[in-house]
Amino acid sequence: MNRRPSVAPIACALALCIGAAGARAAERTITLPPDGVQLKANTLPGYEKAQANCMTCHSAEYMLYQPPSAPRPYWEAMVKRMKQVFNGPINEEDMPLIVDYLVKTYGNEQPR
Repeated sequence: MNRRPSVAPIACALALCIGAAGARAAERTITLPPDGVQLKANTLPGYEKAQANCMTCHSAEYMLYQPPSAPRPYWEAMVKRMKQVFNGPINEEDMPLIVDYLVKTYGNEQPR
């Protein structure tokens, strides 16, 4: 006697696994702590660009860890890295404005 196994138990088990996996994925959430550090306010156009672009990925506290003696090429490399390596949402035309803001606010072009 040649019996073929029923597909129903396999299909039922598969449906249960898929349903359980989907339910677990939907329940996951992340609550981030409030940001204690804000970007230094400035009238430079790069200030608003930095708020709109940089703060989507990291805290303004990140700027405090950069050397205050960092020259313009350092900040240019940093912004380029954020865009190219980390896929930061930065428009090419905004990059010079952001660099100008960063070097004049956190780098070696700060007013003394």
